[in-house]
Amino acid sequence: MTPASSKSAALFDYASQYLVAGVSGSARLNAALGHPLYLTRGDGCRVYDVDGRAYIDYNLSHGATFLGHNHPQVRKAIEQALDMGVICAYETEYHSRLAERICNVVPCAEQVRFANSGSEATLAAIRLARAVTGKQKILKFEGHFHGLHDYVVWNAHGPVREDLPTYPYVPAQVESAGIPPQISEYVIVIPWNDPAAFEQAMGEHAHELAAIICEPVNYNSGCILPQPGMLELLREQATRYGVLLIFDEVLSGFRMAIGGAQGYYRVTPDLCTLAKAVANGLPLAVVAGRRDLMQVLSPVGQAAHSGTYSGHLFAILAALASLEEIGQPGFYDRIFANADRLYGGLTKLFDSHGVPARVQGLGARFGIYFGVTSEVTNYQDAARIDGGLGDRFIQACFQRGLYFHNYGRLSLGHHGFSAAHTPADIDETLDRIEDAIRTMSRA
Repeated sequence: MTPASSKSAALFDYASQYLVAGVSGSARLNAALGHPLYLTRGDGCRVYDVDGRAYIDYNLSHGATFLGHNHPQVRKAIEQALDMGVICAYETEYHSRLAERICNVVPCAEQVRFANSGSEATLAAIRLARAVTGKQKILKFEGHFHGLHDYVVWNAHGPVREDLPTYPYVPAQVESAGIPPQISEYVIVIPWNDPAAFEQAMGEHAHELAAIICEPVNYNSGCILPQPGMLELLREQATRYGVLLIFDEVLSGFRMAIGGAQGYYRVTPDLCTLAKAVANGLPLAVVAGRRDLMQVLSPVGQAAHSGTYSGHLFAILAALASLEEIGQPGFYDRIFANADRLYGGLTKLFDSHGVPARVQGLGARFGIYFGVTSEVTNYQDAARIDGGLGDRFIQACFQRGLYFHNYGRLSLGHHGFSAAHTPADIDETLDRIEDAIRTMSRA
């Protein structure tokens, strides 16, 4: 589905001459549309393309713009950073203030280290775990995405399978060319929400595991919640065997509570990674954890980590403003009220029009599983979606001024709303979606 307008089509052709696929990152190509969305501006819960069309945004910078586009307090923070002279690669008092704020609200955080991306943060956390434990392997879960570096590009988006002859282990499947196959020796993959598989894997491999890494809420596969007791089991087994537990909260951080999933579920990991929502669209990632562990990072310890752009002042000040807004009384009451309105409304529409689809969400992020009607508890449940129906939904919504994103890979992905979405925006969304569903049904 190529851009319908001449401006978008012309810009796509122009961009494709100089940018691979016409985009600055592969995930920006909307697989359901066949092209990226070229914008001129964003404001609140809406974005505006080069043809002047407005869309109510349910992608929100792949989840980074939690407060909404052009948030006034974030904008004010960026203007302060400009007035300070575009300082880069130096420390300010604001770096310490933000670190203190994160340590006050994120349960596992006693010290932090700033980074630039989620991938960099998980790389640093895994390196730190190896340095602390002296062990090399990591255990991860099928369908959980932890970035694009070589040690984690395994089994986040795999095929449907009917059984698992190698139970409890999922055969390591690399998701990128250019990864040395030998790295598979350092990665153990098992199904999510399977306590028996996890306990068996720990019994057989804990002696060589540096870390267990997971998305405590698997938002990258839509929204797959941990089954009751699962996170507690991870914590108990990690402590028992001397393995570090890493919660990758790049996407789950702040979505349902200011303390993230670890605060919401009251299970504290040894380390966590944060990124997307922390600075409301500015590039900032965080590694946080126990003080004794964090002290193993350079220059105090021997685990190297640094970067010229780590903790760029624009992002630091934006994050301070963002966390101030997120911490306001009643903030999450409004998030959960809108979540109930949107997720309940979507479910009612799909049911009333006979569309096989399941909506699962927690806080401000959610997944829609077309072709699936029972609860999705692991990646294999999610992988059985009807990708074609999902694409038609995204296309019909796009034509009606609603932006949902398809990242490809079986049409899985995550959607979300922002704090800038009002109940009226949700109601308008549901009206447009109902019209889209009627059109899909006629087709």
